[in-house]
Amino acid sequence: MTVQLGLIKKDPSTVALQTTCAICSGFEMNVCQSTLQAEWAISGTKPIPIQQSTHIAPARRIICRDGDLHDAVPVICDGWAASIATLSDSSRQILSILLPGDIVSTALLFDSRGQYLVEAITDVRYRIFRRSELKPALFKRPDLLENLSKAWIEEKSRADQLIVDLGRRTADERIARLILNLVERLAKRGMARGEPIEMDFPLRQRHIADATGLTSVHVSKVLSEFRRGGLIKLRERSLTILDLGGFRRVANMR
Repeated sequence: MTVQLGLIKKDPSTVALQTTCAICSGFEMNVCQSTLQAEWAISGTKPIPIQQSTHIAPARRIICRDGDLHDAVPVICDGWAASIATLSDSSRQILSILLPGDIVSTALLFDSRGQYLVEAITDVRYRIFRRSELKPALFKRPDLLENLSKAWIEEKSRADQLIVDLGRRTADERIARLILNLVERLAKRGMARGEPIEMDFPLRQRHIADATGLTSVHVSKVLSEFRRGGLIKLRERSLTILDLGGFRRVANMR
C-alpha cells in the first residue's frame, strides 16, 4: 500500500509513523489517515502533531475498561479485539469484533467514559490519540468528518444487526452470519483471499458463543454440522469457506 503524505514526510517522526501505517490493513479506512491529513490541513505550512502513542496488548489483555475515564481514542492497528458487555453474573455478550483500522468505539470521540470492555482476542497493536486534539482536527474539514461518519454508520449497522440476530435468527443463521460479516470486513482490508475464500480465524468457540448468545456446546454442534455439510473447513487459526453460496443460504443472506 502506498501512502501519500506530501511534505509531512520531511518530519522524521512522521516518517516512522508512515512506515508502520503503510502496512496497516485498515489504514485507509480509519481515523489514522484522516489524522495525518488533518495535521497538515490545520497548520497551513507546518505539520502540527497530534499526540499519539503505540501500545501492545497480549491476547486476553484488557485494552479499555467500561466506566473508566480517559482522554484517549484507541484505534486497532494489528490483531483482533472484542467490545464486550459484562453482566452481573459474569456472563458476557460480544457486541463487536474489532479488526485493524477500527476505532474501539466512535463514542469515545465525544464521551470520556467508556461504555464497554475492550479485550484483545489475539496479540493486538493499537494506537492511542488524545481526544482533546483529535476531535478538533477532524472537525476542521468536512471530508475528514465524512470518514468518521462512515465509521460510526458501520458501527451502528453492526449493532442493529446484532439485535435482529439475537432476537429472531436461529443458531445456524447467527453463526453463519457472524462468519460472513467477518469475511466481508476482512476482504475490504485484503485479509480474506482466494477461491475458495480463506482467512485467519482466531475466534475460539467461547468467542463465537459470546457473540451469538449461544453456549459453547451449541456452537460446537453447529460448526460440526457446517463441516460435515462441506460448507467450511476449520483449522487451528484459519477458516475456509468451501461453499459460499450454500453458506449464504444457511445464513439467510440474499
